[in-house]
Amino acid sequence: MMPTLPFKIFVVEDNEWYGELLVHRLGQNPNHSVHRFATAKACLEQLGEQPDFITLDYSLPDAKGEQVLRQIKERLPGVEVLVISGQEDVGTAVSMLRQGAYDYLVKDENTLDRLWNIVGKVEQQARLRRENNQLRRQIGARYGAGQPILGEHPTMQHVQTLIAKAARTTITVSVSGETGTGKELVAKAIHFQSSRATLPFVAVNMAAIPRELVESELFGHEKGAFTGAVARRVGRLEEANGGTLFLDEIADLDLSLQAKLLRVLQEREVTRVGGNQAIAFDVRLIVATHRDLLAEVQAGRFREDLYYRLLGLPIALPPLRQRGADVLLLAEVFVRDFCYQNNLPPRQLTDDARERLRAHPFPGNVRELKAVVELATVLADGDLIDGDDLPLRAGRATTIGPGSQLSLREQTTAIVQSCLDEMDGDVLAVAARLHIGKSTIYRMIQQQELRVS
Repeated sequence: MMPTLPFKIFVVEDNEWYGELLVHRLGQNPNHSVHRFATAKACLEQLGEQPDFITLDYSLPDAKGEQVLRQIKERLPGVEVLVISGQEDVGTAVSMLRQGAYDYLVKDENTLDRLWNIVGKVEQQARLRRENNQLRRQIGARYGAGQPILGEHPTMQHVQTLIAKAARTTITVSVSGETGTGKELVAKAIHFQSSRATLPFVAVNMAAIPRELVESELFGHEKGAFTGAVARRVGRLEEANGGTLFLDEIADLDLSLQAKLLRVLQEREVTRVGGNQAIAFDVRLIVATHRDLLAEVQAGRFREDLYYRLLGLPIALPPLRQRGADVLLLAEVFVRDFCYQNNLPPRQLTDDARERLRAHPFPGNVRELKAVVELATVLADGDLIDGDDLPLRAGRATTIGPGSQLSLREQTTAIVQSCLDEMDGDVLAVAARLHIGKSTIYRMIQQQELRVS
């Protein structure tokens, strides 16, 4: 449990009696640190103390509310400012709100109660934001840059050690593990902990590209190289030059292209489709697959020479069911992040929910866990997520209503559709919120899994 930090409030009020009344009311919460200022100048001089909330008297002896609000927002754009005025003026209220005021209150018999409710909401939002930032700083210090890979289990500690070793060199890395275990996160962690962190990270899912387009995708093409090639296209190897190229589901690469990829990697230069100029490149290569690549070699579906060229440093990710209490660590982080991103009050897992999560095998691994707890967060009534809110049954994600069954894919689709509806079909905004690729959303729309109003 993170320590509760004081919620710092500045009361800017020149009327001594009313100012002390505000200080007394707000100070009834022991977690509030309340400071009163009688002038705008005195308040502005102390903004370096980083207040969390400011109540601002519209009419001060040395400045008008618009001037003070503008200066506060210029120096502390994230602080919430509530304007309190002795007169009701719609024009002034609208003007202050447009300048960034949280709200505009007129002094009357209900002002203190309304103020108390507003401060409660702002404090809750600030605490959640502060806890998330603190959590992310702790995770960043421990797990490095990029999206963190969480885990206390010894197998994940070993993965962290291998990531750190890989990041110190440019050795090729091959990541293996079941679907949903976080193979791309490992690739990003290596990239962002390496000396190439400020250079491109380019991810390509080989399974998602039509076979006839893979060569163009990787190597690029010249204008007129084939029907539909209306302009020159830079391939992913060129795009990643200087940085890291991540080839996911490498086992899906067609045998005929495996030979071409091997030659390109050995020569460290690429020729675009339809071109004749060899273009040198420098990339750090990371590959991943959920299959046993050696078994693919033995079955004749993957070239042995390419296998040994790609093997490099192998990193095997364990399935979630073998990671013990990590499931609860991840679930709590997913709940916290989802609440924060959707402006929901913080929610906690009950003991029953935690027991059910520990007992579930999660065939979809971390990806399934994330979908399950996010949906449970939406379904929960109040601040507690109970076991019945978790859509789990017989080893797969299931019920959200009587007699209904939802697969992991259907749950994910439901969450994406909900965000699309909420954000008026803004695919880029939804992709950023849910941390998924925009191409994934566009593909789901094209396949009519999602609808855009």
